[in-house]
Amino acid sequence: MKSPYIGNLVPNEVVTAQFLVLSKEIRQKKTGEPYLVLHLADRTGEIEAKMWDNVGEVMHVFDRDDFVKVKGVMQLYQTRAQFVVHRLRRLQDHEIDFADYFPCSERDPDEMFAELRSIIASISNSHLRAMLEGVFSDPRLAELYKLAPAAKNIHHACRGGLIEHVLSLCKLCRLVGPHYKDIDLDLLLTGAILHDIGKIDELAYSRSFGYSPEGQLLGHIIIGLRLLASKFDQLPNFPPRLRMLLEHIIVSHHGELEFGSPKLPAFPEALLLHHLDNLDSKMEAMRVALNRDRVEGEFTGWVGSLERIILKKDRFLGKDADSKNETAPALNSAPEATAESAPEPSSKPAHPASPGHEPRPARNEHKPPMNTLFAEKLQAVLDEQN
Repeated sequence: MKSPYIGNLVPNEVVTAQFLVLSKEIRQKKTGEPYLVLHLADRTGEIEAKMWDNVGEVMHVFDRDDFVKVKGVMQLYQTRAQFVVHRLRRLQDHEIDFADYFPCSERDPDEMFAELRSIIASISNSHLRAMLEGVFSDPRLAELYKLAPAAKNIHHACRGGLIEHVLSLCKLCRLVGPHYKDIDLDLLLTGAILHDIGKIDELAYSRSFGYSPEGQLLGHIIIGLRLLASKFDQLPNFPPRLRMLLEHIIVSHHGELEFGSPKLPAFPEALLLHHLDNLDSKMEAMRVALNRDRVEGEFTGWVGSLERIILKKDRFLGKDADSKNETAPALNSAPEATAESAPEPSSKPAHPASPGHEPRPARNEHKPPMNTLFAEKLQAVLDEQN
């Protein structure tokens, strides 16, 4: 087992580790000397890396999708983690264990596929059920559906991520669908299962995740329609208008034209699927961003996929075991005062301190009282607030 993983890197600690190269760029310094910009990965995540020195010796000995052994240090630069490489050599495949480098769903793929089969069996519309059974009785489609990621890097970007995302989406459909009158749950579930099926051929995931030539030129929506067309041809009695509804769900599931959706959702099931799909992908992206963040403090660094920084809620509330044991003032605590200037005792009960925190000691208990007019007015205002 390799060590350390990207998820275990500690800032400013020199380590020797092995990674998969997701991308490689050779750039020039102002002096004309080359330097490397890399994206390195293992099953726990990915990290940007730069190599500044002795680049000429190694820049042509490895490429994208190679494995490398590096010595270097992880640093935080403008709230982003960056690995500075001091030394590097290419690894041969026999030197590594592939399971250490490719992120995989925590769930067993066969277990997830069995759950998917049970959802398909529960669909009462015989035409939609027959369509789904035809799709997943195809050995190639079934095997790739269990293996494919749901995205290159935004959400569920791991082996088995597609089916994990779809099962989560089906649960949301079953929870939310019945809340709205006249929603066809069978159509909604079928759309959820098939909306991203084109990703089995859009993405390349034998090593690092990228786009296949078909994915670059067509995209998963068009690929998905082509895959399903052959299955519809095997069901001559499939109602043409029902087919059109299912195809519309697939082409409109991105929801907005600027997000790559050829059409806007035009009926309730299509609109609902778009929003549930967006919800599930965003929640997963936020979960992963929080788990992978290594920036100190109560907020993450910039998360490009969500276009924001994220609050670390548990740390913000003092529940994070890794946060510093800093004391905090009691909520709405009374102002500090010396013995001479302390106000008369109030009949109000004292406000308790926040759970897990001791009240901060009075900062001014050894300072002489303030006898200026401004100080008296300020004290009067503070007294009124308490």
